[in-house]
Parts: sequence; structure tokens; C-alpha cells
Amino acid sequence: MSSGAFGKSLTLAAAFATLVLAAPTPLAPRNNLGWVSPEYYWIFQYPLPIPPIKTITTTWTNSSTGAVIDFYEVSIQSFEQQIYPNLPKTKLVGYDGMSPGPTFEMQKGIEAVARFSNNSPRETSVHVHGQYSRSPFDGWAADTSQPGQYKDYYYPNGQNARTLWYHDHAEFITAENVYEGLAGFYIINDSEEGSFGLPSGNYDIPLALSSKQYDNNGQLVFDTNDNNGFWGDIIHVNGQPWPYLCVEPRKYRLRLLDGSVSRTYALYFESDDGSDISFNVVASDSGFLSHPVETSTLNLAMGERYEIVFDFSSFSGKNVTLRNTQGVGQNIDYAATDKVMQFVVGNTVSSKNNNGDLPSTLRVVPFPPDKTEADKDFEFARVGDEWKINGVGFADINARILTKPPRGAVEIWNLKNGAGGGVHPVHIHLIDFEILTRNGDSGSVLPYEAAGLKDVVYLGPGQSIQVIARYAPWDGVYMFHCHDLVHEDHDMLVGFNVTSLAKWGYPSSTHFINPMEPEFAPKAITASDFTQDAIERKLAWFYSTDAYGHGEEDAASSSFATLTRNKR
Repeated sequence: MSSGAFGKSLTLAAAFATLVLAAPTPLAPRNNLGWVSPEYYWIFQYPLPIPPIKTITTTWTNSSTGAVIDFYEVSIQSFEQQIYPNLPKTKLVGYDGMSPGPTFEMQKGIEAVARFSNNSPRETSVHVHGQYSRSPFDGWAADTSQPGQYKDYYYPNGQNARTLWYHDHAEFITAENVYEGLAGFYIINDSEEGSFGLPSGNYDIPLALSSKQYDNNGQLVFDTNDNNGFWGDIIHVNGQPWPYLCVEPRKYRLRLLDGSVSRTYALYFESDDGSDISFNVVASDSGFLSHPVETSTLNLAMGERYEIVFDFSSFSGKNVTLRNTQGVGQNIDYAATDKVMQFVVGNTVSSKNNNGDLPSTLRVVPFPPDKTEADKDFEFARVGDEWKINGVGFADINARILTKPPRGAVEIWNLKNGAGGGVHPVHIHLIDFEILTRNGDSGSVLPYEAAGLKDVVYLGPGQSIQVIARYAPWDGVYMFHCHDLVHEDHDMLVGFNVTSLAKWGYPSSTHFINPMEPEFAPKAITASDFTQDAIERKLAWFYSTDAYGHGEEDAASSSFATLTRNKR
């Protein structure tokens, strides 16, 4: 993806306006499930917003090694957005006063420090979901910035190309903070992906799905429904209810994210004549799959990301609608939750670059080595009014570290959906895992799940799952939890401690085990800390901590390469 590509799509859409039919008229709901928000009459009437690329504030360069650290500044702040054309603007909270927040576009191997200043009404904690940050920069739920404080998060950007996202992770209020707008894309690019010939630039589109509910004054309604979840009846893509996007009749790369509090999706594309259309999944949470996987449906749970390549070449002058299957999981369906967005296909192609056939193979996925015996069992279940993991929640301060995998060790975890049912997309911080098995009600590992690594896995009612991962590259305390954010806040969130083993060759001079380490704690916003000189001194200090071995994480990962396996 070229720098600034996302910001160009609206210009592209405007250029197509004279080539296609006017935006479609509103569709009447095709079911009788009704609305809980005021009825939304403008389905497919407003264009898809594209989040801007976040601008680097400054770049620090080490005079001896030439290593660089890019520095970003983000303000977490209240803002208003027109959601209903006929109602007052909606009060929201967003990164840089927008939702989704600006997209961070990173290059593998270039470290970054992002300063998040909390100018919002509530405490916040920022988690880059899928980044293998050291523990103090991972967004530990109790490591919160109060209003009037800032925190510097130091990121390695050392992983292969992948679509990540950043969102709030403050203890017990994550759902409300994310629901009000605290989420955005975080993308890592690398040199390998350029060889795949995938659509790029204007043809590479991020799509963040969410679902919300509004009152008669156009303000958000939030209800945990007895802590079961919050589904919402208004489907948003990039913050806009049911948008449309003008596209050319050629291939596009679409980056799909489920940023909803509790809603899962089973997505499919439908042509004007009602036919379903197949497409190719090329990447999941942890980057590219081993090979493209063709499918006509895509299951997407909270926190999951998939990248697909969709070919619009057969639909010149027509519409293609992204739809959502009703009756999925434990969703509550409403009048228009079977629709997501519409693509209005033009008649001409302005560029044929990266529009060829997909390669039959993509990357060599570093699957963990074969192993049969499970190491840990974790049950996700309701206990009274709360949700727990093995009967423990984040509020159980003295008991919430449930396991201590040795660094570098490969472990199989059994994940079981226990009492209370519910849907539990399980997210394990720090690592990428392989899904080995899914058993129980409608249980199977889907082909696009099996072809790559993940950091979220859908755990449905009555299901049990086995995942395998290597607990590396860092030691330290991290979280794993249900990504239904209502469940997470009530209280399905615990920790694990990756313990140090010298035999893996890691330096022991500096440790970042404690996520609440005082030297990295949030600080009061003061003008003196925001001068160019102060920022450069702070970046030099971060570099001196050697948090990421000055690139040695790649060497450490390479040392595990002989202990991985490849598969198709």
C-alpha cells in the first residue's frame, strides 16, 4: 500500500460520479424484525469515509548506528459527527477527534513511539491489537491514562506485513470507550508483499465494521443487556451507517475488521440479480496466508481481521452489495442488520497495475512444530452476573495471572465454552497461534482459518478449541480475554506471564516484565514535555533501553525457524 493511499479513495469516488448511476434509493427492510434506534432511511446514500494516514511528527536518528524512531502525536478527544441527517450530531470520542482514528501505516523494521494524550472525559489505555510490544506498551487494562495525562507507547513494528488495529483497553470500561469511537487501523507493510501483485493504492480499502444504537436525539445508547452483550441495529462501516463506495471494474484488496462490541458477522457479496459471488481470502489476523482461499462467505468475529481480493470486473455499471447473514451465533438481528454496504461499479478502469491473477502461493507461514499433548485448559463461562476464565476475572488481582509459559516454549491450550453459552472470540496478546481443532456445535476449522496464523479465534456456544503457539519473543505479563467487550469488562479478562529462559539467547540486561513499570507510566500533560528537544531526548532514551534488541527480535525469530513446520 502506498503512503496516503487511503486518503485518495473519496477523490476516486467523485471521479466515478459521472460514470455510474446515482446512488441507489433506500431499500426497505426485507424482514419484520423492526428497529430499536430511530429508523434509518438513508441506506447506501452516503459515501464510505476513508480514515486519513497518520502523519509523523518527527523522526529521530541515532548518530552512531543510523537507527531511526518515528514519533507520532495523537489526541484522544471528544467530537461530534452527523449520523442521522435529521437529528442532532452524535457526541463521540475518537483518536484525533475522528472515528475510526487515523490509520498508522508502518514499515517493518522501523520502530515508532506514539504519544497518546488523553483529552477525553474518561481514563484510557491504548492497545495495538496484534503488535508484539513489550508489556509496558501493550495497553495493560490497569495501565490507564487519566484525563490530562499522556503516555508514550514504544512499538517495534518487527512483524511481517499484516492488518492490525488499535483500540482502547481500559479496565472495566473498554466496551464503552471503543463503542464511543476509540478504534483505528494500524498496518505494517514489508518488502515481501510487493511480490504478490495484490491491489494497492486506491484499490486497497480498509473496512471497519461496527454496530450501534441511537436514541431519538441521535445520541448513542449503550446497554449490556444483563452483561450478555450489546448488538446494535445500525451497521457502520468506517463510522458511516450503510455507506456506498464507487469502484472500478477490476480487483480490489479489502481489509475487513470487526470492531463491534458484541456483533459477529457472516459476510457475503450479492449481485443485482441476487447471486452470491466468490472471492479470495489472502490474509488473516497475523498476516498473509500460505495460499489464497476461495470462498463465498466470510465469518468475522469481534477483533478479527481478514484481507480479501474481490474482482468487480464482471459487474460494470452494476451494484454489488456486501450482506450479512441473519441468525449467526447469538446475535440479535434487526430490520437492516442483513446489509453492510454497497459497491457501485463504474464502467472504466484507470489503472491495470496489480490487477492480474493471484499467485498460487503467498508466504511460508511459520506454523509451530507438531505436538499432541495439551498443556493448559481454560473454560470461558458465566459465574453469577460476571463472565470468568477458569472462575477468575481481572478484578481478582491476586489470582488473575493464570499461567506462566516459558519464553520460547510451544504450548497447546484447550479453550472451552462453558456455562452461560455466549460467543467468546478469544484474543491472546503477544503471540500468533494456529487453530488445531474446533469441536462441538457446528464446529470445524474453516479453510481460511487453517491456512494462516491468528490472534483471535471464534469460540461459539458448545464449542471447544485447541490452539498452539510459541510464547515469544519477549518475557513479561500479558492479557488474554474474550473480545466480546461486554464480557471482557464483566470480567472475562486475565493474564499470563511469559518467563525468561536464558537458553534462547536473549539479553538479560533489560527487562520489561511489569506492564505497570513506573518509568513508563502516564504523565501529566505539560508544555515542556512537548518541545522538539524534549521529544528527541525521550526518543534517545527509549532507544537506550534496548527494549527490542535493536532489531534482534528478527534474529530471535530466526532461531525458532528450525522449530517450525510448513503445511498447505
